[in-house]
Order: sequence, then C-alpha cells, then structure tokens
Amino acid sequence: MSAASPFWRNVRNQGARLTLVKGHLSPGTLKDDLRRNMGLRFISVLLALGLWIFVNAGQKGSLVTLQVPIGYGRLPPGYIIVNPHPDFVKIQVSGPRTLLSLIEPNRLALRLDLTGVGVGQASFKIGPDAFPVPRQTSVASVSPSQIVLDIDRIVTRQVRVHLHIIGKPGPGYKIATVGVTPATVAVKGPSREINSIEQVNTDSFDMNGITADMTRTLALLPPEGMARLDTDEVTAEVMLTPVIADKEFHSITVDVRDTQYKFKVDPTHVNLTVRGTVQVLAKLDLRGLVYVEANGIAPGYHRLPVEVDLPDGVQLVRQSSQLVRVRMYREKRTTNSRAFGMGLNPEGRPLPPVAEGSR
Repeated sequence: MSAASPFWRNVRNQGARLTLVKGHLSPGTLKDDLRRNMGLRFISVLLALGLWIFVNAGQKGSLVTLQVPIGYGRLPPGYIIVNPHPDFVKIQVSGPRTLLSLIEPNRLALRLDLTGVGVGQASFKIGPDAFPVPRQTSVASVSPSQIVLDIDRIVTRQVRVHLHIIGKPGPGYKIATVGVTPATVAVKGPSREINSIEQVNTDSFDMNGITADMTRTLALLPPEGMARLDTDEVTAEVMLTPVIADKEFHSITVDVRDTQYKFKVDPTHVNLTVRGTVQVLAKLDLRGLVYVEANGIAPGYHRLPVEVDLPDGVQLVRQSSQLVRVRMYREKRTTNSRAFGMGLNPEGRPLPPVAEGSR
C-alpha cells in the first residue's frame, strides 16, 4: 500500500487532530485558564456562601413583641363603657426571622364583639388563636390575656344651676336676689354618675365693690367623669339692695316751736335710735329736728310730746323720753331765746328748776 493511499491520508489526519487536542489539554493551558477566571470564581463562592448563611440564619427560631390594636364594636345603643380599657394588646410571636419581619401589627388587629352586653361587667378572654399570624410562626404569649369591660346605661337628667358668687358688694349694699337663665340644664352620661349630680356650678361671678345690679354671661363648669351638658353657658343676674341699719344719736337738743313766750325744757336733750339705709344714716344730722310743738300753749307748766322730723326712708326706733316738761313764761322771747330754751335766762344764768308734776 503506497503512502499516498487514502488509508494513510486518514491516519495522518487523525494524528494531527490528536496532536491539537493534546496541545489544548496541556498543563500550561489549564493553568492559564485558571488564572484568567480566578476572580469570577472567588466572587461566585462568596455569593454562594452568603446566600447559604442568609437562608440558614432566616430559618432559625426568633421571638418578637408586637403592639396589636384592639377595636370594640357593636356596643348596643344607649350603653357606654365606663372603665378604662386598653387600646392595644401586647403579643409575642415566635418563628423564622424572615417571616417575623414581614408581620404587620395592624393586620393582626383584635376586634371584640360587644353584641348583647348589658349593665355590669363583661369579660373577654384573649388567646393565641385570636391573631392570624403566618404559617411557621406562633403566638407565644398575650398580655393582657383577659379584658373586663364595665358597661352602664346612658341617661339624661335635669339638674339645677348654682351661681358661684365671690366677693362682696360695695359699702352699704347687699345681695337681694340672684337669678340664672336657664335655671336647670340637661346632663347626660352613665346612670351611676348622673344620679349623683345634684347641681352644676357656674364660673365665678365677682361682686367685689359692685354697687348696682349686674347681668353677666357665665360659663358652666362641666361635671367630672363622663357626664356632658347640653349647654355650656347661662345668663346670671344679681340684684342689690341697700343695707338697712340702726344708728343711735345721743344728747340731741329738744327745741320748742311756734311760741312767742320764753320757755324752759326738762330734760333739754334726748337720745334717739333711728333706722335707715347706711348711706342715709351716714349723712343724717338730727340737730333742729327734735322738738315740741307749743303753738297755742299758754304760760304755765305743761307736759308735751317730743316729735322728730325724720327724712323719707328713716324710721324712729326708740327715744329716751316720750314727753318733756315745759314751763312757758309770760315774758316774750328775745333773740337769745334758744339759750333760754336750753334752761338759761337771757343773761345766760340757769333758770329755776321746774317742780316735778307742776303745770
């Protein structure tokens, strides 16, 4: 068989291919390939290791505490919850961290159904199954595990308004009457609170130094607790009146009126007690207002009633002498007759005493 035959040509071709493959798989070629891809291979290993750590760490058990809101629904009309009650419940949930991080407390909200409750206490137990947590997680604890509600009926009642006055009116005045409009207001709330309310107070009405009638609009002070008023203000009116008092006047001279004769009076002075307003009494002067009427009285000895001219609004309460002894002389009065009426002669000397019981 010649070297140029097809058989030998095929052998030569196969040997050349083998030589090429051997050259490609040579140790030098492999080292070059490893050096060229070392960075990518290292990054791939790190990513794989991190993913493995993340997955395994997320699968480990953990515990989180959540504040879950509470809703109270379907409370019958006309009723109210009167005791403090929680707006949140604290729960602890266990499970994989990756799942726990996805839990939203608002989606676990607890809603208590108050249908059918009445006056008194209603108790609700809260267990782990009340919260729809994801699979592979569970509620480990609930606090509080029980909620007690105190239910009362809502009532409305009319109560009187009390006007709160501070201070005193000005000198010589006092409060005569007070009035409030409206005189009563409606108060609404839990029956146990409303039944204990006797009155509603107003804001302070300051009367310090006031000397005239006053009308003001005042705010109402809301009752404590859950009670509510149907109005928040009233109109208050305070009426004043002068203070009436008694005043004593001592040693008031007794004059003799309407006579042309000289006279002598015994006793020459009286004590009086009068009644009137403080303002009038403070300015009252009784000099010249206490006298005996001698018109038509002849000379001689007489017992005459003491009269007092009081201004309007002033009343005589008592006097030390109702009658006085008067001696009328035959001599005519002079310009110094006032001194004579006080028991002195025209020269200023004492007159002789009047005999007891003489006329």
